[in-house]
Parts: sequence; structure tokens; C-alpha cells
Amino acid sequence: MNSKSLENEQYLSQSNRITAVVVMVIGALGVIDILAEWRTLGGLVAGCVIGLVVLAAYVGLFRPSVTLRPGDLLIRNHLRDHVVPWNKITDVDVTDILRIHTDDRRLRCPGVQLVMRDIRKQRAGGRKLKAENSMSRAEFVVDRIDYHVNLYGGTGSADAEIVTSWARPELTIAAVLAVVALVAQLLR
Repeated sequence: MNSKSLENEQYLSQSNRITAVVVMVIGALGVIDILAEWRTLGGLVAGCVIGLVVLAAYVGLFRPSVTLRPGDLLIRNHLRDHVVPWNKITDVDVTDILRIHTDDRRLRCPGVQLVMRDIRKQRAGGRKLKAENSMSRAEFVVDRIDYHVNLYGGTGSADAEIVTSWARPELTIAAVLAVVALVAQLLR
């Protein structure tokens, strides 16, 4: 790795993403089937409900990630995004998920998480963990964040603040689907 890497590094749960893609593909097939066969208000309600389930799979499994950028750290949680300047990070650790500590907050990052099986194996101490496990991946991310804090932590503005925003597109889509389903149900 370059000591002055200007590229973004993104860390996320591959198993969650695979599960989300499977759910979203099945949901898309269901919506296509409903659009082709059911051209009624009941079909519209069913299509909206499937759309909400697909959106929930996307938000819960696909969206969470941690992106290391030269200027800041982007934490994409289920429904909120946090942009944290490097100079605001005081500590990083992993319990069941990655946690970023600042002076006044602790941000949880579900994009990097430990598998319970690995936690139990480590606590038991008897069975050896595989070389590639969730703990080694999480510790790698912690090391990369520490490296970026040391590299970029002194370059940020002293008055830089943590910016938190809602996942507006996802919330808008959910609201539209819910309203359409409700209106279709009332008109049935």
C-alpha cells in the first residue's frame, strides 16, 4: 500500500451483501410476476409490500459500509450517514461491530462486524480460528483506520465537525411505497 494513498477504501460485510442480493433478486422476480399477472389494486398492494421487503433487505444488509477517504471517514449505517473528519477520531475498537470514538460520541458501524461463531471460538480457546475469519478482517479495518488517523489526523481543520445525515433516497422510497400501498388498500 502507498503511504499517501489518495484512493477510497471501502469495508463491508460480504456475506450480508450476498444475502441482500439474493433477497432483492427474488423480490424483483416477484414484482415482475405481479406486474405481469395481477393488474388489480390487490396486486399493487402486494407489489408495494414486496418492494418494502426488498428495500428493507437493501437497507439492512447491503447499505452498511465504512469508507476511508483522504479527507474523512464515511460511515454508512442503515438509515444514517456519518462523515467524520480524521482529526475528530480518538479511538477505534471492535466489540461485536466496529466502533468509532470521538470526543463526544461513539459511532457504531454495522458494515464491519464479527461473526458470533468466531467470538465463541475465541472465548472457548479450544478450537483454533481459521486464518481468514471475521476477527482478523475487523482488526485489519481497525489498523487501516488507525493508519489513516495517524496520516491525516493532523491535516484537518480544527473546527471541522461530524456531519450526520439521513438516508433520504431510501426513506423517500419507503414512504412512497407505503403511501401507494395504503391508498390502494383503501380503494379496494
